[in-house]
Amino acid sequence: MPKILTLDDIKVKDKVVILRVDFNSPIDPKTQKILEDTRIRAHAETTIKELAEKGAKTVILAHQGRKGDPDFIPLRQHAEILARILKRPVQYVDDLHGEKAKNAIKNLKTGEILVLENVRTFPTETKDATPEEHAKTDLIKNLAPLADFFVNDAFAAAHRAHASIIGFTTVLPSTAGRIMEKELKSLSKVLENPQKPCVFILGGAKADDSLEISKYVLDKKIANYVLTGGVVGQIFLVARKLDLGKPNMEFLKKNELMNLVPGIEELMHKYKDNIKTPQDVAIDMNGKRKEIPVKELPADHSIFDIGTETINNYAKIIRKAKSIVISGPMGKYEDEKFKHGTKSVLEEIAHTQAFSLAGGGHTIAAIELFNLTDKISYISTAGGALTEFLMGKKLPGVIALEEAAKRKI
Repeated sequence: MPKILTLDDIKVKDKVVILRVDFNSPIDPKTQKILEDTRIRAHAETTIKELAEKGAKTVILAHQGRKGDPDFIPLRQHAEILARILKRPVQYVDDLHGEKAKNAIKNLKTGEILVLENVRTFPTETKDATPEEHAKTDLIKNLAPLADFFVNDAFAAAHRAHASIIGFTTVLPSTAGRIMEKELKSLSKVLENPQKPCVFILGGAKADDSLEISKYVLDKKIANYVLTGGVVGQIFLVARKLDLGKPNMEFLKKNELMNLVPGIEELMHKYKDNIKTPQDVAIDMNGKRKEIPVKELPADHSIFDIGTETINNYAKIIRKAKSIVISGPMGKYEDEKFKHGTKSVLEEIAHTQAFSLAGGGHTIAAIELFNLTDKISYISTAGGALTEFLMGKKLPGVIALEEAAKRKI
């Protein structure tokens, strides 16, 4: 666990707290309405609720989308949703660091909550810079003098060296919020000293990070096994010198994944007993599921799931595990014909006594689809930050909190 301060280390009653959260939510491109409020709810029910109940004057900073994208919208809806979740008033101003925002902060009363405008309206918010450089920008210079504390609860954005993530930490006493604290504790539990056997299950369509994660957790002796499925499983099969068939090989080439093969080959040679690839796969045969052993590849049809033999073999390893990390589904779980692999693996994890951590949008969606949310020890709402943490990379947002803790400011 990084050496950072938490909400337990500060007294917030009647104090102005600048709170950076991650409210970034899926937006309907036509109506520009928020489609689901998972992240808003997560922050609301933990850090924001606690600050309000302790009598803080809470000023919320958050981003939504990227400038120029359809989901780049103001935060008025986010404030309205937050008010409904908290069942208490939430103020919103369509200003970030100008006079309107500053006056709203000055007028806050004990326990009140204010949402400022989308931080990505600030021109240099997303510029990678040092905390000291960001502290010289108008965003920090205008808001910091009005505040007593900075609280970073946006673990999902902690891999970005952005102004609102790291800029306040050099000029204000800075701590982690409860989401940030939970994420770091849970990730540290599986990366620093996990109970063994420790199993990493890597799937999904985003295979470009799988090599680096596998290498890190095996080289550092964090994981005993890496189980692969989804597109990750396919590229690992190619590294075993298998031709998957034209539609599957073309998909991997189109998504520029073939460049991973040499590195995976080297890794599998080094850890041949620790890395597990599918023994059979399910293909779409004229609209129907057909399972074939990998020795019968290449196939003229697309691979959309792992097969029953693979599920059974993976289940044996999962049942013995004491720590499990899963990132990515085993196949096209949203299709009734190809949900079997993902559902079975998740159910096996749910039935173990192991500490289990799940992350990634599709993984969370699958867990919710199969009603297993309460059976997973910790579900991370982070995407890129989670991936980088699993690769052993230091996150700028966390480093900034560590440095602030050393300074005790």
